[in-house]
Amino acid sequence: MEQFLEQLASGLANGAIYACVALALVMIYVSTDHLNFAQGEMAMFSTYISWQLMQWGLNFWVAFVGAVLISFVLGLLIERVILRPLHNAPVLSVVVVFIGLLAICNSMAGAIWSYLIKEYPSPFPKSSFGIGGVIGAHQLGVVLVTLIVLSLLFVFFRFTPLGLAMRAAAQNPQMARLVGVRVDWMLALGWGLAAAVGAVAGIMVAHIVYLDPNMMGGILLYAFASALIGGIGNPGGAVLGGFIVGVLENMVAYTGNQIEKLTGVYIIGNGEKLTVALIIVIFVLTLKPAGLFGRVVVKRV
Repeated sequence: MEQFLEQLASGLANGAIYACVALALVMIYVSTDHLNFAQGEMAMFSTYISWQLMQWGLNFWVAFVGAVLISFVLGLLIERVILRPLHNAPVLSVVVVFIGLLAICNSMAGAIWSYLIKEYPSPFPKSSFGIGGVIGAHQLGVVLVTLIVLSLLFVFFRFTPLGLAMRAAAQNPQMARLVGVRVDWMLALGWGLAAAVGAVAGIMVAHIVYLDPNMMGGILLYAFASALIGGIGNPGGAVLGGFIVGVLENMVAYTGNQIEKLTGVYIIGNGEKLTVALIIVIFVLTLKPAGLFGRVVVKRV
């Protein structure tokens, strides 16, 4: 039972990270109809920024806030300088730009900070909670920080004039322009917020996976799986999809390990968890292509 609870807690912590990155992907997709393949590398670069700020003597939370703010500005600049000229470009051109941005972030991080793996500190104590101490403080802290960020985003988009304007610009740009919304700037702010949310995910996961330029590769794939399962156009669905994927991947690996102990037959290990996540994606999209919480959109042509 203790092992089961430990896997469940770990799954929730991982799911919180996937939910953050999936939400960032959905925020950009809803406003631009494109998937940002560089989202993971942008989060990794932001994590290095926070690490550098701590190396200069800043407190963890001060470096955390500073890196999130810098990430917001960088995301806004990327949309203004690189992506704005591509608003009417073919889809393939935008995909190539995203892949190029991925490579640039990865190579710049390696050139500035090297490709050596670095330890990343945790702001949470080393104590454990629950029966038998199966829930680590960092796991609990990751979930709490993620829930706080998601709650702030919900309040921002639901109850503030700027958040409502951003939602209007994403859902119906033409009508938003008619009522005076500056759609181009709303898209830029959306990119900034997506970069900031991705930075939170990178900073929270760095203590678990260690800091290196390739740390977000697998996590981005899990985030894609979460967004697709929850519904690529549904922010709330993407968040729930993140927790679903996080818990399922750990539970499947845990079940496989228990079967292996009983039968001696190798079933599944940590190395195959990504395969299981992708199988889940294929299964869900085969039965419900719009995702579990997505809506089918019909367009007249």
